[in-house]
Amino acid sequence: MTKTEREERLKKRLMELKSYDCQVKSRGYKYIVGIDEVGRGPLAGPVVSAAVVLPEEFSALGIDDSKKISEKKRNELAAVIKKEALAYGLGWSDNRRIDEINIREATKEAMFKAFSECMAMLEKKRTDDVGSLDGVSFVLVDGDMIFSDEVKNVEPVVKGDSKSLSIAAASILAKVARDNYMIEMDEKYKGYDFVSNKGYGTKKHYEGLNELGITDIHRKSFLRNWR
Repeated sequence: MTKTEREERLKKRLMELKSYDCQVKSRGYKYIVGIDEVGRGPLAGPVVSAAVVLPEEFSALGIDDSKKISEKKRNELAAVIKKEALAYGLGWSDNRRIDEINIREATKEAMFKAFSECMAMLEKKRTDDVGSLDGVSFVLVDGDMIFSDEVKNVEPVVKGDSKSLSIAAASILAKVARDNYMIEMDEKYKGYDFVSNKGYGTKKHYEGLNELGITDIHRKSFLRNWR
C-alpha cells in the first residue's frame, strides 16, 4: 500500500466514524459526548473511563478503536485529542473501589466522573448561549449500560469504539491514561510484568502472583485464591 493509498483509507475511515456522530447531531443536538472505559478485565489496577466532545472540524487521521492502534500512535493521537477537543474528562475507580462495589458499578462511577469533568470543561469553554447543556448534548456510551440515571439523552452503543468518532477518541484517552499508570506501577511492583500485560492475567503475571503474592493494586475480588 502506498502512502497516498494509506492516507485515503484513513480519510475514509474518519468519515465513517464521523457519520455516526453526525446522524445523532441531526436530531437537534449541538454536542456529542463520547464515553468509553478501559480495564474491566485485568487482575490489577483501576478501571478508567474517558469522555470527549470533539469539534465538527476535527480531522486527525488514525482515530479508531484503541485496541486496533499501536501504542506509539495512541500516544500521538491522545495528545492531538486533548489539544483539539472542545472538552474531555477522565474518571478512575481503583482496585479497592472495584472490590467494594463490583466491577460493573465501579465502571459506572468512573464513567460518571469522566462525564462530569468533561461537561464542566465544556461549560467553562463554550461561548454559545443555547442554555443548559442538558438540552443540547447527547451522550454515546460504548457497551450496553446506562451509567447514571441523572444523565439525560444517553444511548449505549455496542462496539461503539468502532462506530463513533467520539467514542473512539474516548477509548484512546482512557487506554493511554491507564496504560501509562500501569507502566508506572511496573517500576513499583517488580515481578508481575505490568509494563507488558497492564494488569491482565498473562503467564508472567500469574507467575508473579505465585512467587510474590498480591500487591496493593491487585483486585482481591478477582483473586480469591491469593487472599
